[in-house]
Amino acid sequence: MVVPQGSLGTWDVRSIVGNMFPLLIVLTVIVLIAGITLEDAEEMLTEYGLLAVMVPTMVDMGGNLGAILSSRLSTRLHLGTTDFDPRDRELWANVLAVLALGATIFTALAVGAWLIGQVIGAALPLSVLLTISLISGMSVVVIAVISSFAATYASFQLGIDPDDTTIPIVTNVVDVFGMVIFIGVSALVLGF
Repeated sequence: MVVPQGSLGTWDVRSIVGNMFPLLIVLTVIVLIAGITLEDAEEMLTEYGLLAVMVPTMVDMGGNLGAILSSRLSTRLHLGTTDFDPRDRELWANVLAVLALGATIFTALAVGAWLIGQVIGAALPLSVLLTISLISGMSVVVIAVISSFAATYASFQLGIDPDDTTIPIVTNVVDVFGMVIFIGVSALVLGF
């Protein structure tokens, strides 16, 4: 695949700001949904304080994993080594690496929260924390993968440098869905 130099090869501040400013305004409005969801779950998070400890890591790690994949996809586009062919083994290797990293991180998150609970005397069973963390976390990772591919492909098709757009899009989408999924799974598992 050959990347057209005129469409993605520009480093003009005016075009970057012109592409990013409207996008950032829309994304700012969208991310308010995550804040509203968090506020609506205040009672549950107050009762189960360990969940409040997990929230920042849950949301942050999902966005980070999506950013990693987006960067790798953007780099492959710039190098002309990808065309989003489902038979591309390297694309699947990147997806599997992000999924494996997500499983590791969200398992560690549950264990870490459990250890904190043991120290401060606010423990939830490890099985409950693992269930919440892995179901929420892996759902967020899947959303991060889908949004990474969608944002990278759409940016490229629109002639916008994916390096300028994908990470803000992916992290905001993952923030919103991550918060909604985490609160929903937590409420379901805890019967809240």
